[in-house]
Amino acid sequence: MILRLVWENIRFRPMRTLLSVLLIGVPVMLILTLVGVSHGFMEDSHRRMQGVGADIFVWPPGHSFTGGSSAPLPEKSVDFLAKVPHVAQAEGVVQMLAGKLPWDTVTGIDYPIFKQMSGGFNFIEGNESDVFRQPDDLVVDTEFASEQHVHRGGKVKLLNRTWNVAAVVESGKMAHAFAQIAVLQQLDNAVGRVSQVNLKLDNPANVPLVLNELKQTPALDGYDIHSEKEVVDLTSADSIPAISVFVHVIEGIGVFTGLIVVSLSMYMAVLQRTREIGILKSLGATKAFVMKLILWEAGAMGVGGTIAGIALSFVSQAVLKQFVPESLPQAIVPIWWPIVLGIALGSALLGAVYPSMIAVRQDPIEALAYE
Repeated sequence: MILRLVWENIRFRPMRTLLSVLLIGVPVMLILTLVGVSHGFMEDSHRRMQGVGADIFVWPPGHSFTGGSSAPLPEKSVDFLAKVPHVAQAEGVVQMLAGKLPWDTVTGIDYPIFKQMSGGFNFIEGNESDVFRQPDDLVVDTEFASEQHVHRGGKVKLLNRTWNVAAVVESGKMAHAFAQIAVLQQLDNAVGRVSQVNLKLDNPANVPLVLNELKQTPALDGYDIHSEKEVVDLTSADSIPAISVFVHVIEGIGVFTGLIVVSLSMYMAVLQRTREIGILKSLGATKAFVMKLILWEAGAMGVGGTIAGIALSFVSQAVLKQFVPESLPQAIVPIWWPIVLGIALGSALLGAVYPSMIAVRQDPIEALAYE
Protein backbone atom coordinates (compact mmCIF):
# COMPACT_ATOMS: atom_id res chain seq x y z
CA MET A 1 0.00 0.00 0.00
CA ILE A 2 2.70 2.50 1.03
CA LEU A 3 4.93 1.63 -1.94
CA ARG A 4 2.06 2.10 -4.38
CA LEU A 5 1.20 5.51 -2.90
CA VAL A 6 4.86 6.51 -3.13
CA TRP A 7 5.10 5.37 -6.75
CA GLU A 8 1.89 7.16 -7.78
CA ASN A 9 3.03 10.39 -6.12
CA ILE A 10 6.42 10.22 -7.87
CA ARG A 11 4.80 9.33 -11.21
CA PHE A 12 2.25 12.16 -11.13
CA ARG A 13 4.83 14.80 -10.14
CA PRO A 14 7.64 14.02 -12.62
CA MET A 15 9.23 17.47 -12.77
CA ARG A 16 9.52 17.87 -9.00
CA THR A 17 10.83 14.31 -8.72
CA LEU A 18 13.37 14.82 -11.52
CA LEU A 19 14.70 18.05 -10.00
CA SER A 20 14.98 16.47 -6.54
CA VAL A 21 16.82 13.44 -7.96
CA LEU A 22 19.22 15.64 -9.93
CA LEU A 23 19.89 17.91 -6.95
CA ILE A 24 20.80 14.86 -4.89
CA GLY A 25 22.73 13.35 -7.79
CA VAL A 26 24.99 16.37 -8.30
CA PRO A 27 26.71 16.20 -4.87
CA VAL A 28 26.92 12.40 -5.27
CA MET A 29 28.63 12.96 -8.63
CA LEU A 30 30.93 15.55 -7.04
CA ILE A 31 32.02 13.08 -4.34
CA LEU A 32 32.60 10.27 -6.85
CA THR A 33 34.48 12.55 -9.22
CA LEU A 34 36.89 13.83 -6.57
CA VAL A 35 37.43 10.35 -5.15
CA GLY A 36 37.95 9.11 -8.72
CA VAL A 37 40.49 11.84 -9.48
CA SER A 38 42.51 11.03 -6.33
CA HIS A 39 42.49 7.32 -7.18
CA GLY A 40 43.11 8.01 -10.87
CA PHE A 41 46.18 10.09 -10.10
CA MET A 42 47.56 7.39 -7.81
CA GLU A 43 46.86 4.62 -10.33
CA ASP A 44 48.55 6.66 -13.06
CA SER A 45 51.57 7.24 -10.79
CA HIS A 46 51.77 3.53 -9.97
CA ARG A 47 51.55 2.54 -13.61
CA ARG A 48 54.30 4.96 -14.61
CA MET A 49 56.45 3.90 -11.67
CA GLN A 50 56.12 0.25 -12.68
CA GLY A 51 57.01 1.24 -16.25
CA VAL A 52 60.46 2.34 -15.08
CA GLY A 53 61.54 -1.29 -14.80
CA ALA A 54 63.44 -0.66 -11.55
CA ASP A 55 63.23 -2.73 -8.38
CA ILE A 56 64.60 -0.09 -5.99
CA PHE A 57 64.51 3.72 -6.02
CA VAL A 58 67.03 5.96 -4.27
CA TRP A 59 66.21 9.62 -3.49
CA PRO A 60 68.18 12.24 -1.57
CA PRO A 61 67.26 13.26 1.99
CA GLY A 62 64.17 15.44 2.19
CA HIS A 63 62.63 14.02 -0.96
CA SER A 64 58.84 14.51 -1.32
CA PHE A 65 56.51 12.22 -3.28
CA THR A 66 54.11 15.12 -3.87
CA GLY A 67 56.48 17.63 -5.43
CA GLY A 68 58.89 18.07 -8.27
CA SER A 69 62.57 17.44 -7.75
CA SER A 70 65.74 19.27 -8.61
CA ALA A 71 69.03 17.38 -8.92
CA PRO A 72 70.98 17.28 -5.62
CA LEU A 73 72.58 13.85 -6.02
CA PRO A 74 76.11 13.68 -7.41
CA GLU A 75 76.18 11.70 -10.64
CA LYS A 76 79.00 9.55 -9.29
CA SER A 77 76.45 8.04 -6.86
CA VAL A 78 75.05 6.15 -9.87
CA ASP A 79 78.39 4.37 -10.32
CA PHE A 80 78.63 3.79 -6.57
CA LEU A 81 75.20 2.15 -6.43
CA ALA A 82 75.86 0.12 -9.57
CA LYS A 83 78.65 -1.70 -7.70
CA VAL A 84 76.38 -2.89 -4.89
CA PRO A 85 76.02 -6.70 -4.96
CA HIS A 86 72.98 -7.96 -6.91
CA VAL A 87 72.50 -4.61 -8.68
CA ALA A 88 72.41 -5.36 -12.41
CA GLN A 89 71.91 -1.79 -13.59
CA ALA A 90 71.77 1.72 -12.14
CA GLU A 91 70.16 4.67 -13.90
CA GLY A 92 70.28 8.32 -12.88
CA VAL A 93 67.51 10.67 -14.03
CA VAL A 94 66.77 14.37 -13.64
CA GLN A 95 63.28 15.67 -12.91
CA MET A 96 62.21 19.29 -13.27
CA LEU A 97 58.81 20.71 -12.32
CA ALA A 98 57.27 22.14 -15.48
CA GLY A 99 53.83 23.20 -14.20
CA LYS A 100 51.82 24.05 -11.13
CA LEU A 101 50.91 20.46 -10.32
CA PRO A 102 53.45 18.09 -8.67
CA TRP A 103 53.19 15.53 -11.47
CA ASP A 104 53.81 18.10 -14.22
CA THR A 105 57.46 17.20 -14.63
CA VAL A 106 59.92 16.78 -17.45
CA THR A 107 62.27 13.85 -16.91
CA GLY A 108 65.79 13.82 -18.28
CA ILE A 109 67.07 10.42 -19.36
CA ASP A 110 69.97 8.77 -21.15
CA TYR A 111 67.88 6.86 -23.67
CA PRO A 112 70.16 3.82 -24.24
CA ILE A 113 70.31 3.22 -20.47
CA PHE A 114 66.58 3.95 -20.11
CA LYS A 115 65.79 1.47 -22.90
CA GLN A 116 67.92 -1.22 -21.30
CA MET A 117 66.12 -0.85 -17.96
CA SER A 118 62.51 -0.25 -19.03
CA GLY A 119 62.36 -1.81 -22.47
CA GLY A 120 62.15 1.53 -24.24
CA PHE A 121 59.19 3.42 -25.67
CA ASN A 122 56.25 2.08 -27.63
CA PHE A 123 56.05 4.64 -30.41
CA ILE A 124 52.71 6.02 -31.61
CA GLU A 125 54.11 8.84 -33.75
CA GLY A 126 57.72 8.72 -34.91
CA ASN A 127 60.26 5.99 -34.22
CA GLU A 128 63.41 5.31 -32.25
CA SER A 129 65.64 7.07 -34.79
CA ASP A 130 63.78 10.32 -34.03
CA VAL A 131 64.61 10.29 -30.31
CA PHE A 132 66.86 13.10 -29.04
CA ARG A 133 68.64 13.92 -32.28
CA GLN A 134 68.68 17.62 -31.28
CA PRO A 135 69.09 19.25 -27.84
CA ASP A 136 65.57 20.71 -27.96
CA ASP A 137 63.90 17.37 -28.79
CA LEU A 138 61.12 16.28 -26.45
CA VAL A 139 59.37 12.91 -26.30
CA VAL A 140 55.81 13.07 -24.93
CA ASP A 141 53.25 10.40 -24.16
CA THR A 142 49.73 10.20 -25.60
CA GLU A 143 48.13 11.85 -22.55
CA PHE A 144 50.45 14.86 -22.74
CA ALA A 145 49.93 15.12 -26.51
CA SER A 146 46.14 14.96 -26.13
CA GLU A 147 45.97 17.60 -23.40
CA GLN A 148 48.43 19.97 -25.12
CA HIS A 149 47.01 19.25 -28.61
CA VAL A 150 50.42 18.52 -30.11
CA HIS A 151 51.74 15.92 -32.52
CA ARG A 152 55.14 14.83 -33.75
CA GLY A 153 56.90 17.84 -35.28
CA GLY A 154 54.91 20.31 -33.18
CA LYS A 155 56.23 22.83 -30.70
CA VAL A 156 55.58 23.08 -26.98
CA LYS A 157 56.83 25.58 -24.39
CA LEU A 158 58.06 24.18 -21.08
CA LEU A 159 60.66 25.38 -18.57
CA ASN A 160 60.86 28.75 -20.39
CA ARG A 161 62.06 26.97 -23.50
CA THR A 162 60.46 25.95 -26.78
CA TRP A 163 60.81 22.24 -27.51
CA ASN A 164 60.33 20.20 -30.65
CA VAL A 165 58.07 17.17 -30.20
CA ALA A 166 60.25 14.46 -31.70
CA ALA A 167 57.91 11.55 -30.95
CA VAL A 168 54.66 10.60 -29.25
CA VAL A 169 54.80 7.38 -27.25
CA GLU A 170 52.46 5.17 -25.28
CA SER A 171 51.94 6.36 -21.71
CA GLY A 172 53.13 4.43 -18.66
CA LYS A 173 56.91 4.96 -18.72
CA MET A 174 57.95 7.01 -15.68
CA ALA A 175 56.77 10.44 -16.91
CA HIS A 176 54.63 12.28 -19.46
CA ALA A 177 57.52 14.19 -21.07
CA PHE A 178 61.17 13.27 -21.60
CA ALA A 179 64.27 15.24 -22.61
CA GLN A 180 67.97 14.49 -22.79
CA ILE A 181 69.44 14.31 -19.29
CA ALA A 182 72.39 16.57 -20.20
CA VAL A 183 70.01 19.28 -21.45
CA LEU A 184 67.98 19.30 -18.23
CA GLN A 185 71.15 19.32 -16.14
CA GLN A 186 72.23 22.49 -17.91
CA LEU A 187 68.79 24.11 -17.54
CA ASP A 188 68.75 23.32 -13.83
CA ASN A 189 72.37 24.37 -13.26
CA ALA A 190 72.95 20.80 -12.12
CA VAL A 191 75.69 19.49 -14.39
CA GLY A 192 77.05 16.28 -12.87
CA ARG A 193 74.00 15.75 -10.64
CA VAL A 194 70.78 13.72 -10.79
CA SER A 195 67.41 13.72 -9.02
CA GLN A 196 67.11 10.02 -8.30
CA VAL A 197 68.76 6.70 -9.03
CA ASN A 198 66.80 3.68 -10.24
CA LEU A 199 68.22 0.24 -9.52
CA LYS A 200 67.43 -2.97 -11.36
CA LEU A 201 68.49 -6.15 -9.60
CA ASP A 202 69.71 -9.46 -11.00
CA ASN A 203 66.75 -11.10 -9.27
CA PRO A 204 63.68 -9.37 -7.73
CA ALA A 205 63.85 -11.87 -4.89
CA ASN A 206 67.00 -10.06 -3.69
CA VAL A 207 65.13 -6.78 -3.04
CA PRO A 208 64.94 -7.19 0.79
CA LEU A 209 68.64 -8.11 0.95
CA VAL A 210 69.77 -5.13 -1.14
CA LEU A 211 67.41 -2.73 0.66
CA ASN A 212 68.87 -3.75 4.00
CA GLU A 213 72.43 -3.34 2.75
CA LEU A 214 71.76 0.10 1.26
CA LYS A 215 70.05 1.37 4.41
CA GLN A 216 73.01 0.25 6.50
CA THR A 217 75.54 1.98 4.23
CA PRO A 218 76.91 5.05 6.10
CA ALA A 219 77.30 7.06 2.88
CA LEU A 220 73.53 6.73 2.28
CA ASP A 221 72.43 7.72 5.76
CA GLY A 222 69.19 9.75 5.57
CA TYR A 223 68.48 8.85 1.96
CA ASP A 224 64.98 7.74 0.92
CA ILE A 225 65.46 4.18 -0.32
CA HIS A 226 62.37 2.17 -1.22
CA SER A 227 61.34 -0.86 -3.21
CA GLU A 228 58.80 -0.49 -5.98
CA LYS A 229 56.06 -1.94 -3.75
CA GLU A 230 56.89 0.51 -0.95
CA VAL A 231 56.67 3.43 -3.39
CA VAL A 232 53.23 2.27 -4.52
CA ASP A 233 52.06 2.08 -0.89
CA LEU A 234 53.55 5.48 -0.03
CA THR A 235 51.72 7.17 -2.91
CA SER A 236 48.30 5.65 -2.19
CA ALA A 237 45.37 8.00 -1.58
CA ASP A 238 45.01 6.90 2.07
CA SER A 239 48.65 7.73 2.85
CA ILE A 240 48.35 11.39 1.85
CA PRO A 241 46.42 13.23 4.62
CA ALA A 242 45.53 16.25 2.47
CA ILE A 243 43.62 14.09 -0.02
CA SER A 244 41.73 12.24 2.72
CA VAL A 245 40.73 15.51 4.43
CA PHE A 246 39.67 16.99 1.10
CA VAL A 247 37.46 13.99 0.31
CA HIS A 248 35.86 14.16 3.77
CA VAL A 249 35.08 17.86 3.29
CA ILE A 250 33.39 17.10 -0.03
CA GLU A 251 31.43 14.30 1.64
CA GLY A 252 30.22 16.81 4.24
CA ILE A 253 29.17 19.25 1.52
CA GLY A 254 27.32 16.44 -0.26
CA VAL A 255 25.47 15.41 2.90
CA PHE A 256 24.54 19.01 3.73
CA THR A 257 23.36 19.73 0.19
CA GLY A 258 21.32 16.54 0.04
CA LEU A 259 19.82 17.32 3.45
CA ILE A 260 18.68 20.81 2.40
CA VAL A 261 17.43 19.71 -1.02
CA VAL A 262 15.39 16.78 0.24
CA SER A 263 14.07 18.72 3.21
CA LEU A 264 12.86 21.51 0.94
CA SER A 265 11.43 19.06 -1.58
CA MET A 266 9.56 17.04 1.04
CA TYR A 267 8.35 20.19 2.78
CA MET A 268 6.84 21.40 -0.50
CA ALA A 269 5.41 17.92 -1.06
CA VAL A 270 3.66 18.02 2.31
CA LEU A 271 2.17 21.45 1.52
CA GLN A 272 1.01 20.24 -1.90
CA ARG A 273 -0.51 17.09 -0.42
CA THR A 274 -2.27 18.59 2.56
CA ARG A 275 -5.68 17.51 1.28
CA GLU A 276 -4.36 14.02 0.35
CA ILE A 277 -2.92 13.54 3.83
CA GLY A 278 -6.22 14.73 5.34
CA ILE A 279 -8.11 12.13 3.30
CA LEU A 280 -5.70 9.39 4.37
CA LYS A 281 -6.06 10.32 8.05
CA SER A 282 -9.85 10.54 7.76
CA LEU A 283 -9.79 7.01 6.32
CA GLY A 284 -7.95 5.82 9.38
CA ALA A 285 -4.30 6.27 8.46
CA THR A 286 -2.18 6.44 11.58
CA LYS A 287 0.61 8.92 12.27
CA ALA A 288 3.12 6.12 11.77
CA PHE A 289 1.60 5.34 8.35
CA VAL A 290 1.84 8.97 7.19
CA MET A 291 5.41 9.29 8.46
CA LYS A 292 6.40 6.06 6.69
CA LEU A 293 4.85 7.38 3.48
CA ILE A 294 6.96 10.56 3.59
CA LEU A 295 10.15 8.73 4.57
CA TRP A 296 9.71 6.05 1.88
CA GLU A 297 9.33 8.75 -0.74
CA ALA A 298 12.48 10.48 0.53
CA GLY A 299 14.34 7.16 0.43
CA ALA A 300 13.20 6.58 -3.17
CA MET A 301 14.59 9.98 -4.17
CA GLY A 302 17.84 9.18 -2.34
CA VAL A 303 18.24 5.95 -4.33
CA GLY A 304 17.32 7.75 -7.56
CA GLY A 305 19.81 10.52 -6.79
CA THR A 306 22.56 7.94 -6.17
CA ILE A 307 21.89 6.24 -9.50
CA ALA A 308 21.91 9.64 -11.24
CA GLY A 309 25.15 10.62 -9.47
CA ILE A 310 26.88 7.40 -10.50
CA ALA A 311 25.79 7.94 -14.11
CA LEU A 312 27.01 11.55 -14.00
CA SER A 313 30.40 10.39 -12.67
CA PHE A 314 30.91 8.47 -15.92
CA VAL A 315 30.07 11.70 -17.78
CA SER A 316 32.62 13.67 -15.74
CA GLN A 317 35.24 10.97 -16.42
CA ALA A 318 34.63 11.25 -20.16
CA VAL A 319 34.88 15.06 -20.02
CA LEU A 320 38.14 15.03 -18.02
CA LYS A 321 39.60 12.35 -20.28
CA GLN A 322 38.79 14.48 -23.30
CA PHE A 323 40.22 17.76 -22.03
CA VAL A 324 42.75 17.07 -19.21
CA PRO A 325 43.83 13.40 -19.35
CA GLU A 326 47.30 14.18 -18.01
CA SER A 327 46.48 16.60 -15.20
CA LEU A 328 43.25 15.07 -13.88
CA PRO A 329 42.98 11.35 -14.64
CA GLN A 330 39.74 10.05 -13.13
CA ALA A 331 39.12 6.45 -12.17
CA ILE A 332 35.73 4.84 -11.57
CA VAL A 333 35.75 3.50 -8.00
CA PRO A 334 32.81 1.06 -7.55
CA ILE A 335 33.75 0.44 -3.92
CA TRP A 336 32.49 3.97 -3.23
CA TRP A 337 29.02 3.35 -4.71
CA PRO A 338 27.52 1.83 -1.52
CA ILE A 339 29.19 4.62 0.47
CA VAL A 340 27.54 7.39 -1.55
CA LEU A 341 24.27 5.43 -1.43
CA GLY A 342 24.46 5.53 2.36
CA ILE A 343 25.27 9.27 2.26
CA ALA A 344 22.38 10.02 -0.10
CA LEU A 345 19.88 7.87 1.82
CA GLY A 346 21.01 9.28 5.14
CA SER A 347 20.71 12.88 4.00
CA ALA A 348 17.37 12.17 2.30
CA LEU A 349 15.86 10.55 5.37
CA LEU A 350 17.21 13.22 7.71
CA GLY A 351 15.89 15.91 5.41
CA ALA A 352 12.43 14.33 5.43
CA VAL A 353 12.11 14.09 9.22
CA TYR A 354 10.81 17.63 9.79
CA PRO A 355 8.30 17.56 6.89
CA SER A 356 7.03 14.18 8.09
CA MET A 357 6.53 15.61 11.59
CA ILE A 358 4.47 18.42 10.06
CA ALA A 359 2.41 15.89 8.13
CA VAL A 360 1.52 13.71 11.14
CA ARG A 361 0.44 16.77 13.14
CA GLN A 362 -2.09 17.92 10.54
CA ASP A 363 -5.68 17.96 11.65
CA PRO A 364 -7.75 15.88 9.19
CA ILE A 365 -10.72 18.29 9.32
CA GLU A 366 -8.53 21.31 8.50
CA ALA A 367 -6.69 19.33 5.82
CA LEU A 368 -9.96 18.35 4.10
CA ALA A 369 -10.96 22.02 4.02
CA TYR A 370 -7.57 23.06 2.56
CA GLU A 371 -7.69 24.51 -0.96
